[in-house]
Amino acid sequence: MRVATDVGGTFTDLVYYTNDKATGRAELRSAKVDTTPPGFERGVMAAIAKAGIAPADFAFFSHGTTIVINALLSRKGAKTALITTRGFRDVLEIARGNRPDLFNFYFRKPPPFVARSLRTEITERVDYRGRVLQEPALDELPALVKQLSAEGVESIAVCFLHAYINPINEQAVVARLQQLWPTVSIIPSHEVTREWREYERTSTTVLTAYVHPVAKRYLEKLRGELERGGFRGAPYIMQSNGGIETLEAVARNPITMVESGPASGVLGAIALGRVTGDHNVIALDIGGTTAKCSLIDRGSAKVTTDYKIEWTRTNPGYPIKTPVIDIVEIGNGGGSIAWLDEGQRLRVGPQSAGADPGPAAYGRGGTKPTTTDAQLVAGRIDPRNLLGGEIRADMENVKRAFEPLVRHLGGSLAEVARGVIRIADANMVNALKLVSINRGYDPREYSLLAYGGGGAMHAVALAAELQVPQVIIPVNSAVFSAWGMLLTDLRRDYLRTRVTPLTTSSPGAIAEVYDDMANHALAQFKADGIDLERVRLERFADMRYSGQEHTVKVRFPDGQFTKESLAEARNRFDEAHERGYTYKLPHDVQIVNFHVVGYALVDKPELPKIPAAHGPASAAIRSRRQVDFDQHGLVDTPIYDRLALGSGAEFVGPAILEEPAATTVVPPGLNVHVDEYGNVRVKVS
Repeated sequence: MRVATDVGGTFTDLVYYTNDKATGRAELRSAKVDTTPPGFERGVMAAIAKAGIAPADFAFFSHGTTIVINALLSRKGAKTALITTRGFRDVLEIARGNRPDLFNFYFRKPPPFVARSLRTEITERVDYRGRVLQEPALDELPALVKQLSAEGVESIAVCFLHAYINPINEQAVVARLQQLWPTVSIIPSHEVTREWREYERTSTTVLTAYVHPVAKRYLEKLRGELERGGFRGAPYIMQSNGGIETLEAVARNPITMVESGPASGVLGAIALGRVTGDHNVIALDIGGTTAKCSLIDRGSAKVTTDYKIEWTRTNPGYPIKTPVIDIVEIGNGGGSIAWLDEGQRLRVGPQSAGADPGPAAYGRGGTKPTTTDAQLVAGRIDPRNLLGGEIRADMENVKRAFEPLVRHLGGSLAEVARGVIRIADANMVNALKLVSINRGYDPREYSLLAYGGGGAMHAVALAAELQVPQVIIPVNSAVFSAWGMLLTDLRRDYLRTRVTPLTTSSPGAIAEVYDDMANHALAQFKADGIDLERVRLERFADMRYSGQEHTVKVRFPDGQFTKESLAEARNRFDEAHERGYTYKLPHDVQIVNFHVVGYALVDKPELPKIPAAHGPASAAIRSRRQVDFDQHGLVDTPIYDRLALGSGAEFVGPAILEEPAATTVVPPGLNVHVDEYGNVRVKVS
């Protein structure tokens, strides 16, 4: 039995796969329960109990969680101190001078996560080439430890100048700190990131230290609960880079799971595309709290280390230099609250009703209207079949929740609900543009693969707005991110900053760096008991034209380092730069960051085919009701049982396809087809 769980802001999802080799029978099943903050492990165990399975039967367990991003956004991490090179304590507060909104003269930099009183210095120095100019003054540490201990510090970030190229001074200080204060969390920068840029590296180290105690406690609690249930294997944790990692490794560097859950959905979309031939896809995950999207081009998603939390057009946010699948996330989901701003204009999100109290329709004390409530008013969700029939919608409470909006905006309840859906859709369209049009990709050349509890409900309207020709709603779409974890290999990223000219005369210098990184990666896999026969390595490079400040990441050619392979790397960089920035230059090119990705392949379940349809698709119609399709108005609409639709089934909208925890909305006139794997395909163009 292979099991994956995904903790979201509103729901905790579980997917499990069993394959009886004796009978050849394979099953893929799922469960969904409310998320249980702050004890998220309780929600995981509740999902296991609801599914009727036992940890003692698990052969594989993978887990994605929002614990890190929640701790950062809610400022509920540990009291953290910083030890840095003498003279550089204020790097964290000086930050960057560029503003996200150039003409905002009221701009204020966000406060650092470490107050100045807890930012301390030690005498040491390494130069930019990695040469030790001054060894660390270890005799200064006892007084620092005494000071920080008296302040109640729980975690220490250690970040020295140029430690990314030579960490020897950092290593010496960390070793001495562990002797002086063995109970405190200590996070050295060289174990978190080996990229340059002093502010970004310091920020990443500080944020890692900030969440380390919280994440470590949570992971230990989760492992304890699983072991009490009889699980004897090694739990794996989903990382932001699109791979899983051992619980022990993630506990040492928890910032790697800052976008844990969303990344698994993108990996699921890539895996599905390999089977079905859909290699160009825009992946859209709409949950209860947020909507996330990512672009998959030719079967791969972009991984970046230029990630920020809390970035907005007026807030530069906080940079995190850890590999993250390039995902755009906005605060719009099923639980997003509709409200009036100071100008009495209707807004939707980013505030969310979450799991408790949830939308007004849940009848759990929610008093504010949400996107889910608007969909109920529009007839798109069956009030008697909310969350697969677990909840009967409290429509009277929905009407009460909408009353203030109806009173202020005028019009009818139906018109206000339609406006809420339109605004939610507009917010999501803007996010989809950020990963496609704004980066030089034409949405008309991609399919929109939508999942999460709300993905199927909004997908067709969003695709029509962007002229995406096809929408794909996968099987078990409501728990698709959890399913993606079952298809994910163990992944580790190794990055080093070494500014190196890319010329056909420099294959030896480039090969030396890549080979050293590859040997280091293989040694780590071997030390962790991983069979090297299952390990695969890929090479990437962050490159730029000589004289530029920032870089573009490209896949570096496999095989031997020759003049031809370096010329191919140059061509790939030119193409990527032209796509992103509309031009390429004849200038010299530099490699700034060398990037090696190590995969340890894990056994994966096969995607099962569904039985062929027997008879017309109309046999799956179980009822009819009036549904508001916006510009089409109210339409008498057939309600299909999605699970009763076989492979090859075809029909034309209007249609509502219902399944446990998800509803697909198909406007009038659009063709619907079910493929051999059970994916619903809606032809939009």
